[in-house]
Amino acid sequence: MAEASTGTDAARPKIHAGFIPLIDCAPLVIAAERGLDAEFGFELKLYREVSWANVRDKMEVGTYDCAHMLAPMPLAAALGLGRTSAAIIAPMALNLNGDAITVATRLYEEMSAADAQATKAGGAAAVRALKRVIDARLSAGLAPLTFGMVFPFSSHNYDLRDWLASGGIDPDHDVNLVVIPPSLMDASLRTGRIDGFCAGAPWNSVAVARGDGVIVATKSELLPRSPEKVLGVRAAWSERNPQLMEALIKALIRAGQWLDDPANHQEAAAILAKPEWVGADAGIIASVLSGRLERGGGQTDLSDPELMLFYGHEAQLPRRSHAMWMLSQMIRWGHAHEPFDLGAVADKVYRPDCYRQAAAVLGITLPADEGAGASGSSMDAASRHGFPGAADFGAPQALAYLQGLAIRSPSVDLERFLSLNSVQ
Repeated sequence: MAEASTGTDAARPKIHAGFIPLIDCAPLVIAAERGLDAEFGFELKLYREVSWANVRDKMEVGTYDCAHMLAPMPLAAALGLGRTSAAIIAPMALNLNGDAITVATRLYEEMSAADAQATKAGGAAAVRALKRVIDARLSAGLAPLTFGMVFPFSSHNYDLRDWLASGGIDPDHDVNLVVIPPSLMDASLRTGRIDGFCAGAPWNSVAVARGDGVIVATKSELLPRSPEKVLGVRAAWSERNPQLMEALIKALIRAGQWLDDPANHQEAAAILAKPEWVGADAGIIASVLSGRLERGGGQTDLSDPELMLFYGHEAQLPRRSHAMWMLSQMIRWGHAHEPFDLGAVADKVYRPDCYRQAAAVLGITLPADEGAGASGSSMDAASRHGFPGAADFGAPQALAYLQGLAIRSPSVDLERFLSLNSVQ
């Protein structure tokens, strides 16, 4: 476990936080590196981990007070999934968007041969070419393709599954899915252990830069402004330290504002490129922060100002609709079999009240409802790909959405869920 921290004032209370080397750990890193922790009266001590399982386990035993976490992880903990029992809340999001789906160069060539137009179009269209490849391989008696994702309870797993299913590919029967830490994805692609993966930046871009893979879809194309990482906080710690948690949120708000300013992208990239943080090429990190992405494979480079959002569009507000979306995916894919009250779980874990209180102290005005980040043209585009996202996306709507899906786990009895969640 690598530890890194700035500041040595023993009088300041310490907050211990785990993180994974990804660009979206940036709010925590910037808060520590630029002294925002000291500004708000505490010392942020950060610990670099290689896998999400490590983060989960150390949150479980109390090694960390909080962590850079996959958005579904606190919800999974509340449901007792994945060997967790400690209550974790999400008082703020760390970012929206940021992951991507990359395929091995050899698979990209197969996809291009099968359907050049769909492959070149990328995004939601590219899966049509992959479906043709999979069908041809099945007819030839070849082994199924293998895709990597970072953790079972991750937006990456659910984004990848949703993308595959949108093209008629059953992720539980037509391909193999395996868990691989983000920083090991490229090596796994290069050695042929996997044929593609879904992971957060910068590891997709690293695979492209090394000639090992081609990015065929980004989260911002498939599910615009959708959840990615949150600040996961041990509920017991937050109850003992409400003022300290508010100070942490305020420091991370300031870090998010700083990160979204284009004038700071080069400096942020230089900081994140350090080996104790992300440890990747600063040029790649700067490009992602600026919304520029080299896809590889002769494709036109992507320019997208919403490739990763840290503050804009109320990116830090932990939305109930996002919690509902992730809970719906846990049900869709058989991760949660026993019926539960979706609204109660969402409200217990996702705590916009904590974020709103800290933001108000900083003089930040937020919309009364979930805000522009959950509506507008980008979310309209997302809805066409299956992400409901609206503020009124409650349990009945989530379960009705699941009923209309052709590909989902047959092991889940939706009628039992509907009976428990019929009125909210």
